[in-house]
Amino acid sequence: MPTPPAERPPFRVPVGTAANPVLEQDVLARLMALGESEEFAVGDTLFLAGDEGLDFFVMESGRVDIVREATADSRARVVAEWQAGEFLGELSMLTGQASLLTARIVEPSRVRRIPNAAFKQLMSNDGELSEILLAAFRARRRLLMAAADRTTQIFGTEGSAAALALRRYAARMELPHRWIDVSTEPGRAALEASEHAGLDLPLVVSRGAVLAAATPLALAEAVGLAYRYRDGDEFDLVVVGAGPAGLAAGIYGASEGLRTLVLDALAPGGQAAASSRIENYLGFPSGVSGAEITELGLVQALKFGVRLSAPAEVTALSPREGGHELTLAEGDAIRARTIVVATGARYRRLPLERWADFEGGSIFFATTELEARTVARRPAVVVGGANSAGQAALYLAELGSDVALVVRGPDIAAKMSSYLVDRVRSHERITVHASSDATALHGGDQLEAVTLTSSATGASERVPAAALFCFVGAEPRASWLSGAAVDASGFLLTDVDLPAVADARRGPLPFETSLAGVFAAGDVRHGSMKRIAAAVGEGASAVASVHRALAAQ
Repeated sequence: MPTPPAERPPFRVPVGTAANPVLEQDVLARLMALGESEEFAVGDTLFLAGDEGLDFFVMESGRVDIVREATADSRARVVAEWQAGEFLGELSMLTGQASLLTARIVEPSRVRRIPNAAFKQLMSNDGELSEILLAAFRARRRLLMAAADRTTQIFGTEGSAAALALRRYAARMELPHRWIDVSTEPGRAALEASEHAGLDLPLVVSRGAVLAAATPLALAEAVGLAYRYRDGDEFDLVVVGAGPAGLAAGIYGASEGLRTLVLDALAPGGQAAASSRIENYLGFPSGVSGAEITELGLVQALKFGVRLSAPAEVTALSPREGGHELTLAEGDAIRARTIVVATGARYRRLPLERWADFEGGSIFFATTELEARTVARRPAVVVGGANSAGQAALYLAELGSDVALVVRGPDIAAKMSSYLVDRVRSHERITVHASSDATALHGGDQLEAVTLTSSATGASERVPAAALFCFVGAEPRASWLSGAAVDASGFLLTDVDLPAVADARRGPLPFETSLAGVFAAGDVRHGSMKRIAAAVGEGASAVASVHRALAAQ
């Protein structure tokens, strides 16, 4: 039986918009000079779904369809078409992700092909062109998040910690995907239609690949975002951790000519990505979400040629001639002349019975849209007394939840910014429980209530809660870095706080740990300020020391 034709979109991407900019003749000429013209016939493809390392294409004549291939429950669909004077491509050109789509010629065409390496050099060197292309790529990725969502389907149940981990990874990586809750009737029907109903959940179906009991790493490998060794891989700088400090270090390193790799055990963003709204960050007078800061930082890093892989968990570091060798959990070894550790810190778990049962399904350490959907305007408990807790309480309350904010100290003003304190105190849906602790959890498969106990009076009360959000304390993510000097809490000591000199030939450099050529920036570092702006500054400043260390090798 012949394959049915692809469904066509109801509109073309409008000319002159961010997603389809009109290129001035001199700009177009600079692009054309980098490639060679090729002729294509109807039915030819420029690339297929699953292809990697795509070249950049500019249409000189003819027309090409960008097609989302058919799935078990959906026909193939044309998500865009490009004509003479227009160019192909979106963010996967920079991330290294395998193509989600197929480019199929539908009219005899002449196409200018620009090799991938030349394109990446252009993005780093030509400020005007890179600005235009980046804006187009970001706009196109936003369109694809809806138009190409069926390229990757995640089946699972709402409240599943494993499913939420997949969804969080896909969201942070801006991976077009469709979430299907199989606890609903439509979700069960979709799972049956996929012909994979007997497999363990969460289940991922992506371009023909079927991943049972899927993890973020398995998904990353399926779409080409996991770290893979390339012949001759050796980096001037490897940044471990892709929060604000790590992304800043990556941007400054790559923009200053260093071969730079950024790794993260989960996904870019760090604790900042868990913040629903930040209003005291320079340059954003109306406030900005952690997710938006992460997206902008990630795109900026990719523009300068940073290689980024996530999830990629570093488990060990060992010295080698001319630098260091990092070992990943999967066994890969990465050679680096210098390293910036920007792994940040994690919030502490509370020592409560059944905590592990609820974590990931009803207990969270972030308040993004994903976690808020789980609460769905039901009551919630937020534990913590600093800015993250205040932001979380306000976000949930503004979405319709009654929030119990549990603060161990007697006054929320002790650690929280005053603008947040005023809003928390005045919000009708937020009740502040000062000098209190969460002391017991109650529920079946999901959390239903939390017992709060006053440290001042000893009195306890049980409050309804569909979820608990924990923002208490901080534990550094540095246990893998054996041999480095740390303080009593495990945070990395650097420069003037070191008990001994890292390199006998010179004094310790700013941000350098007790391991020569290994630097620390952001929340993982002893004495850091634990603010996004400070973390960005530390990441950038650490690269200045990286240059001095490289010059001395």
